[in-house]
Amino acid sequence: MPPRRRSASGYRGVRQRPNGGFYAEIRSGDLRLSLGTYDTAHEAARAFDAAAWRLGRPRLQMNFPDVHMLQQALDLAPPPRLNSAQDRAEHTALQHRLLVAQEDERVMAEWHRRHPEDVAYEQEYWERRREEDTRRRREERLDRRRRKALACAQADLVNAGGRSFFTEEDERWFDIWLSTSDDTNDDDDGADDWSD
Repeated sequence: MPPRRRSASGYRGVRQRPNGGFYAEIRSGDLRLSLGTYDTAHEAARAFDAAAWRLGRPRLQMNFPDVHMLQQALDLAPPPRLNSAQDRAEHTALQHRLLVAQEDERVMAEWHRRHPEDVAYEQEYWERRREEDTRRRREERLDRRRRKALACAQADLVNAGGRSFFTEEDERWFDIWLSTSDDTNDDDDGADDWSD
């Protein structure tokens, strides 16, 4: 039997998984011996070579020709991966979450298809909410600017020797330090903006 060609991973007996891991196996006729999944193609190839040495394969069918003895191949191979009960439980939980998410997406797509009027209503609702939030932010900003302007005017009056209707302990004096900019609002058209 001619030697198998090397896979896309660059190593004989190693295939890349869709999740990014590398799977190693030895095939001989009808026999398929799984060697497990590894983080890198290099580790999977080392595991392949160690198994090939144990099975008495010729060195031409190995990935690393610089390995001359079985013990050397075993020393270079990564340790076997142990799947604990916790690993299996985590995997099961992740698979369950994936199935739930996929079913949720399927049901939502079906709901959108069957109830376009509800979809339109929901979109209108969120558009109204965005408009109300924008209006509220503009009103709050306008109020802050008015309060700041009043406090600054009172401070100017006191500095010019006049008398303020604010008492010394009045909390409205702190309005001088109010921020009147709204940098977080991206959809503001600036129609009611005043300069600071």
